[in-house]
Amino acid sequence: MIALFIIGHVVLGLYFLQSGLNHFFKASYLAGYASSKGVPFAKASVIASGILFTIGGISLIGWITPEIGLGLLILALLPITTMVHNFWTIKDPMHRASEYIMFTKNVALISSLVLALAYVLAVG
Repeated sequence: MIALFIIGHVVLGLYFLQSGLNHFFKASYLAGYASSKGVPFAKASVIASGILFTIGGISLIGWITPEIGLGLLILALLPITTMVHNFWTIKDPMHRASEYIMFTKNVALISSLVLALAYVLAVG
């Protein structure tokens, strides 16, 4: 049981660490996309979410103050999910389908983070 828990939080942490680093290396591209979606201060928002993802990922990998890391990841994903992946506003069926997939993926990630946070807070 412990092994599964360790594997789960390390893999989840690696996912967010990679995503955070990607926000730095591809900041201009991601800022252009965010800007096209109406995100204010797009480049600063991309960098800020990259920082939150990186800190959150490291927190999960090393199990260092995981409640803070999990909270930061949830905090980052909520506005990204609703502002960037707002599939309900898109007319083109292919683009709408792509954003729907990204939206539901983020909802699943948020749910997994909430479950992990509940576990951390319950266990102490």
